[in-house]
Amino acid sequence: QGMESAALDQAIAQWLQWDKNPKTLAEVRQLNCEKDIDRLQECFGSRMKFGTAGMRSTMGPGFSHMNDLTIIQTTQGLCRCLEKLFPDVKDRGVVIGFDARAHPPSGSSSQRFARFAATVLVSQGIPVYLFSQITPTPFVPFTVSQLKLCAGIMVTASHNPKQDNGYKVYWDNGAQIIPPHDQEIAQAIDENLVPWSESWNDKLVDCSPLIKDPYENMKNKYLECLQKHCFHRDINKATKLKFVHTSVHGVGHEFVQAALTTFNFTPPIAVPEQKDPDPEFPTVKYPNPEEGKDVLNLSIALANKEGATIILANDPDADRLAVAEKQESGEWKVFSGNELGALLGWWIFTCWKKQHPESSCLKKVYMLASTVSSKILRAIALKEGFHFEETLTGFKWMGNKAKELLDKGNTVLFAFEEAIGYMSTEFVLDKDGVSAAAIVAEMASYLATKNTTLSKQLKAIYEEYGYHLSKASYFICHKPETIDRLFQNLRKYNGTNQYPNTCGKFEMSDIRDLTTGYDSSQPNKEAVLPTSKSSQMITFTFKNGCVATMRTSGTEPKIKYYVEICAPPGTGDFEKLKEELNDLVNALVEHFFQPDKNGLTSQST
Repeated sequence: QGMESAALDQAIAQWLQWDKNPKTLAEVRQLNCEKDIDRLQECFGSRMKFGTAGMRSTMGPGFSHMNDLTIIQTTQGLCRCLEKLFPDVKDRGVVIGFDARAHPPSGSSSQRFARFAATVLVSQGIPVYLFSQITPTPFVPFTVSQLKLCAGIMVTASHNPKQDNGYKVYWDNGAQIIPPHDQEIAQAIDENLVPWSESWNDKLVDCSPLIKDPYENMKNKYLECLQKHCFHRDINKATKLKFVHTSVHGVGHEFVQAALTTFNFTPPIAVPEQKDPDPEFPTVKYPNPEEGKDVLNLSIALANKEGATIILANDPDADRLAVAEKQESGEWKVFSGNELGALLGWWIFTCWKKQHPESSCLKKVYMLASTVSSKILRAIALKEGFHFEETLTGFKWMGNKAKELLDKGNTVLFAFEEAIGYMSTEFVLDKDGVSAAAIVAEMASYLATKNTTLSKQLKAIYEEYGYHLSKASYFICHKPETIDRLFQNLRKYNGTNQYPNTCGKFEMSDIRDLTTGYDSSQPNKEAVLPTSKSSQMITFTFKNGCVATMRTSGTEPKIKYYVEICAPPGTGDFEKLKEELNDLVNALVEHFFQPDKNGLTSQST
């Protein structure tokens, strides 16, 4: 106890010495006066960890939160890292973008954080391309690639609750960082905690010749690159389809309007209450289009009123896309990330094939998906003769893999993850909800000329390549020790010294554990994908063609599960497969999660 309170006192003393933001400084002084130990412990008990996703936390005072000082410290660490790894960083520079988040009580906003990050870098003579206005997250990796910069920083918390913010880092290859860069940056942050003499002097941003604004140039360049992915301009111009678009109070409105216009569409009808950036996200409980109809209520009402049949919805930083389509019954179908992945994969390959009819080209064509996403692309690749590769969860892995393949002279047509993330072009090596919106709109308008719809085409894909039905959900668990116990029980199942071989009535064929590196399907029993001891992830393959993965989340107190049943082409009755999938999910919950025994809360409650 004495040790702990001494460390806490030291952290608070450092804060009072280093912080120059009047609001957070005043709040810490007051908490200290009132000896509000719980809140002080919460703000100062631990430091935000810098990982591959960068950092994400609530905005507010203290070393465990996002604020001016922690942004300065993080950028100082990144700066030293860049100087060490890139001798030419002072010629090439860094790009910084930001979304529209803000937190008035602490005076924080994404734009203010971006200014301090820029200040730190220019104070050390590093040129900074600082966007003058909010932009979608994909514009940062796009700018890194276009201008051949050393790194990119995006200040955003994507679809998190409104009090959160984040700091995401891209490397010189235009993809998100992967190990060991995160550890190198984390170590450099710890070695550079004391603010440098000029780090608080954000007036530098207004007068330094090292600051440039890439906004107009990159927006035009992006649309120019996007145009090469438009194959049916005349159909788009003539289409009778109407689209509704929502940016869910984020940054997407202007960019999706421009992207669809570039594709020769009439601009989509914007949801008026949600089109302008608003850090309060007033019309939604969570600004996350993955939550489905809750976030789409206003869009559906507007679409019904306007006679629109397709809704395009971006998350607040516009790197992800949800799509809904009105059915003949009048009901709305919201596509899952896996369903949209199947549609986009089929469509992008179809367009590519029209341009490259000779089969010899196929040898160098790739599509990627993360290991918890649907295996539908694998089925399409097998039948059509191109390559499919699987990566670990998260676009950082797909972006880096894509770059590696591109550098060897291959074509990477498409990559996706079930969390509604799509990389539909090669010019952004990350998920991009702006390009995906334009490409989905073109696919829908093309299908309409063939008298069909996205939903019907999805069924046609399943009939041709085999049904792939999936279900993903999660349990909330705030106790790390419970999560560890649950996974340890799977490794030494119910007191045996081995993994389970059944789950209820379902028999297993293989098990892969990416925490320990074990894979029963490999001759040497070693997993092919990289392993990570810091996160839990086990995949069970069943004899009936089902695959189930359980994993912990890197950013939230959740245990997630993903279950998919894959039937060979031309087999399987849809309703029977659905029933089997549900039975397996129930068995997984009952035998492996044991929510009552472990005190877990399910997503639906």
